[in-house]
Amino acid sequence: MAKVMIIGAGGVGRVVTYKCAQHPEVFSEILLASRTKTKCDFIAREAMLATGHKHIETAAVDAENVPQLVELIKKFQPAMVIHVALPYQDLTIMEACLETGVHYLDTANYEPKDVAKFEYSWQWAYQERFQEKGLLAVLGCGFDPGVTSIFTARAAKHHFDEIHYLDIIDCNAGDHGKAFATNFNPEINIREVTQKGKYWENGQWVETEPHEISQMINYPDIGPKKSYVIYHEELESLVKNFPTLKRARFWMTFGDEYLTHLRVIQNIGMASIEPIIYNGMEIIPLEFLKAVLPDPGELGTNYTGQTSIGCRIRGIKDGQEKTYYIWNNCSHEAAFHETGTQGVSYTTGVPAMTGAMMMLTGQWTGVGVKNVEEFNPDPFLAKLGEHGLPWHEVSNIDLEL
Repeated sequence: MAKVMIIGAGGVGRVVTYKCAQHPEVFSEILLASRTKTKCDFIAREAMLATGHKHIETAAVDAENVPQLVELIKKFQPAMVIHVALPYQDLTIMEACLETGVHYLDTANYEPKDVAKFEYSWQWAYQERFQEKGLLAVLGCGFDPGVTSIFTARAAKHHFDEIHYLDIIDCNAGDHGKAFATNFNPEINIREVTQKGKYWENGQWVETEPHEISQMINYPDIGPKKSYVIYHEELESLVKNFPTLKRARFWMTFGDEYLTHLRVIQNIGMASIEPIIYNGMEIIPLEFLKAVLPDPGELGTNYTGQTSIGCRIRGIKDGQEKTYYIWNNCSHEAAFHETGTQGVSYTTGVPAMTGAMMMLTGQWTGVGVKNVEEFNPDPFLAKLGEHGLPWHEVSNIDLEL
């Protein structure tokens, strides 16, 4: 049994708190912290009521303030920190973990506030410091990144001698009834999907215009959905850790109405991260837009439909070409019934808790900074279905891609 500190009280933080509270045999004491303590208090009360867990504390903390983080970690003395706040805060929380001697896990790689760019280089640079302290930092333990990388590791371990072609496919076929809303933090979501696309082919990165490449992909129990090539962070670590890859792409579905709203937002300057002066005050348009859009953590009430995320892989096994598909479908309604959140938060929060469980029970060990595909996928996937995200796999079928 161990103490765990969760930073972030949005939809994902709510799921992680609920799921940790369901397993007091591992997470004996929980501290939920965010900038707004009242959000933490609400989640903690509901999680204790739903699960019977007796030891969930709350606290206010500025996750961009290292001294505040250090003070809180020293006071609570957790074995590890689960970071599910904003990716802007990865480095400050990692610094605090190094100073206090606790392990670290997150679900998304670092983004600087002033540049719409995300990559692992900033966090990989902490490798030696975590090694010297004897600490483990696990990066990208959500669904994508996270489970998709672990799916790939399973394929490499059990199904292929060499993986040559990887397509990660992500469909949200849900309906929240809003004219426009993002399924996770609007600021991060809009920055991510408006960037240029990028994929790996023949040893180099190929850059595309946003949403330039698309095709219909048939998703299990959902059907065909138009899907677009975008750049997603797990590609960076996967091509590094699986060097036999000849091509690696990430596909995501977007509805026509969503893309129309997105184009309007960009065309009128509301997606900008450059400060402007309004009524004598400096504001950032995208941050203002975030304030007026629906809160992703509150979308679950009337959310119907499901997500479908998985990996379609081609490669070689025993000298023969083989195809393989592994995926999970998650019901928005079932996720809301269990945790009060929609499926996108659920599919991120469940893997974060499961990864933390792997660390605390000694299934994932080591020191330094590691991406999830560097660990044994078997114990993680053995638990994932039990925790609410059952997965399926088929081999030697027409993968379409």
